[in-house]
Amino acid sequence: MQTHINDTIIALATPSGIGAIAVIRLSGEKAIDIVNKFFTSTKKNKSLLNQKTHTLHLGHIIENDRIIDEVLVSIFKNPNSYTGENVVEISCHGSIFIQQEIIQLFLKNGCRMADNGEFTMRAFLNGKMDLSQAEAVADVIASNSEASHQMAIQQMRGGITNELKELRGQLLDFAALIELELDFSGEDVEFADRTKFKELVHVITNVLKRLIDSFAFGNAMKNGIPVAIIGEPNVGKSTLLNALLNEEKAIVSDIAGTTRDAIEDEININGVTFRFIDTAGIRETEDVVENIGIKKAYEKADNAQLIIFLVNAEESIIKSSKLLAEIATIKERFKQKRVLVIANKIDNLSEKQLSELTYLIPDTLLLSAKQKIRIDELKQELTSLVNIGALSNNETIVTNSRHFEALNNALIAINSVQEGIDLEISTDLFSIDIRECLRYLGNITGEYDVDKDILGHIFGNFCIGK
Repeated sequence: MQTHINDTIIALATPSGIGAIAVIRLSGEKAIDIVNKFFTSTKKNKSLLNQKTHTLHLGHIIENDRIIDEVLVSIFKNPNSYTGENVVEISCHGSIFIQQEIIQLFLKNGCRMADNGEFTMRAFLNGKMDLSQAEAVADVIASNSEASHQMAIQQMRGGITNELKELRGQLLDFAALIELELDFSGEDVEFADRTKFKELVHVITNVLKRLIDSFAFGNAMKNGIPVAIIGEPNVGKSTLLNALLNEEKAIVSDIAGTTRDAIEDEININGVTFRFIDTAGIRETEDVVENIGIKKAYEKADNAQLIIFLVNAEESIIKSSKLLAEIATIKERFKQKRVLVIANKIDNLSEKQLSELTYLIPDTLLLSAKQKIRIDELKQELTSLVNIGALSNNETIVTNSRHFEALNNALIAINSVQEGIDLEISTDLFSIDIRECLRYLGNITGEYDVDKDILGHIFGNFCIGK
């Protein structure tokens, strides 16, 4: 990340390649002046320098009497722009040649190429958004489902900032009073009301725990909720994966132990991305390779958020008592996860057998993956198992690992403050922990001094032009 923030920068804001139009963006104090030198309006004697902010102007980009392209120029004057600087956006035809001609023209006349994320970094540095909102911009661009988009938009509108701003302000007020007490330590006075301070520490602790707990859900929703399909060989795990994806992704065979490695793919169901993992059949075997696959199956299940335990409907009636014990074992092994039991191959059962199976193994979804019977019901059941209520209620959900780490560190610090209060230790000792908590909370939004390396890492992951 370059440090010359006073330069006028330029970049292609639309994806590279041929399209109907392309948008070239400039930002900096001289942006309007630079474009004006090579822009000729369709209205004679019209200078961009005299135009109002947020206006559009039709004309041509001309170099030495050579018309490069007919363009539409958008002007945004500081501070009322995305970056807080003068911004010009040039909409030209989508020819790669035209794009490069315009960019090269301005690079030769006072601009430099923007670094990854430099437009958004300037917006942050110029106070147009805080650091968490700037990071959310990248999440909005990368969102691939309704759920991930909704979380990113909520964050970009200041979700976690609003959540922490008031609490951080109150903690800052108490920190100031405690620092004042240190100045009068020889006079044995208390400026900070200890009862109210304890209440605030309790509230902050609860908020931090809630936000930290939301990360597992938020991260899964952002990257796709992992669902492991486990069960004995030949119960139809690969067939179920193919039915869910509506394509022949996994090899299907009557031979037991066909799947020996985990097969993964994603599908969007009702705005939520699920990442399904077809695993090797779980059974006792002396086959070394198959045993490796079975070990992987358990590892995938350990890392999944949802588990589908698939059983053979035909065999379930015969060995219902044994199956109930297996279900109990699976649920106990993965007691921290949601386990959905499914009986497959119901197309081979009569209505009487279906009723009997429902009675023998309650709370089990019956379907046929091969015939795609009740697959839609399974999809509905999967979305119901996901806590999308938090999204509907517009709750703050943490999806950023940097925020998660800062919140964990802030919780450690505030817990130390609580211990200090309980033990009635000297004020100057737990005041250090208060400052630590404030620092970590401030790092989330950028209100505290943020290391330049961190800024470089954050914005370096953006695309050029944003």
